[in-house]
Amino acid sequence: MKYVRMALEVESPEELGYGTIRNNLSESSVSDRRVADLGVDLARLMLLYGPHRGAPALCELIASQSGWPDLAPACVLTTTGAAGALFIVATSLLRRDSHLVVVRPNYATNIETPRAIGCEISYLDLEFDSGFRLDVAAVEAALRPNTAYISLTCPHNPTGQMLPWTDLERIGRLAERHGCRVLVDETYRDLAYADPYRCAAGLSDRFISVSSVSKAYGIPGVRTGWLVTRDPKLQNLFLAAKEQIGICGSVVDEALALAALRQRGTWLTVSQRRNREHLEVMRDWIRGEPRVEWVAPQGGVVCFPRLKGGPGFSTARFYATLLERHGTYVGPGHWFERPDTYMRIGFAWPTRDELVSGLAGISAALDEQQA
Repeated sequence: MKYVRMALEVESPEELGYGTIRNNLSESSVSDRRVADLGVDLARLMLLYGPHRGAPALCELIASQSGWPDLAPACVLTTTGAAGALFIVATSLLRRDSHLVVVRPNYATNIETPRAIGCEISYLDLEFDSGFRLDVAAVEAALRPNTAYISLTCPHNPTGQMLPWTDLERIGRLAERHGCRVLVDETYRDLAYADPYRCAAGLSDRFISVSSVSKAYGIPGVRTGWLVTRDPKLQNLFLAAKEQIGICGSVVDEALALAALRQRGTWLTVSQRRNREHLEVMRDWIRGEPRVEWVAPQGGVVCFPRLKGGPGFSTARFYATLLERHGTYVGPGHWFERPDTYMRIGFAWPTRDELVSGLAGISAALDEQQA
């Protein structure tokens, strides 16, 4: 494994220092919560090694919230966040002589861990001018005899686009014919604008779903995520990897995750109302800011607008001005291997006033570029 630090993590707000940012538009989740919001008393919790597959009540609840009545709790394996799940999948299924098909732009771990392994990678680049849509024909064209899996995200980070369910089904049939797997990073599944899709892993044993409590529930400090697959042999392989990495999950984290998921309906109702309000703030700003264009998101809490720029436009100067003079931080395009004329804006984490102020800061920084 040849590890390289990811730009998204090197330049993350927690590394930069939250105190240096007034308007944090770089976060890709709903706003953070406190332990008190969970309404749980852990005083009597025994701090022992937990069940290696995950707390039974938590696995049962995740399965019951998948949208598939027949999905068994045994199909669920808890992990150290979605990042831990993605690491398990990559290190279990990829070798140097393997091939991966992966959507780009993407959450960096979906790309950097396979790179660290040294496998061959084919990128499915989503383009602004085609609405960041994934072409299923391009997926098929990229497949090789040694393809281990196809790596997708839905809703997509950072663009907020949705892959049609019928396309997921078509990709599943491709995987069946070619003997590979389909990984679907579903971290934002509970933040769909319409009814959430069912967990993709319920489609067939070719699918692997990954999610966590970080993005939709605002508790990324609770490092609990999960893998879902209907294939018992594959699940056992993932369990072996988990045991060798860390034996089991934190019983404290899993207890907190269980408390959060038990309040799923109430929490999502409240957060989705706020998310929609903030999305309208984004829409209004885009309509009034001719120097920025976007593909409106269809799900999740992030979008990936593009600066129109022009002669003499300096992205480095723009981002420096944005933070230093206007206290506003966004995710520049290079976090996602795109030019810095792109930026990811997380519109759900900040307060409404911070979002309004941050967007005004972007406009002001653009004004100063033209001065």
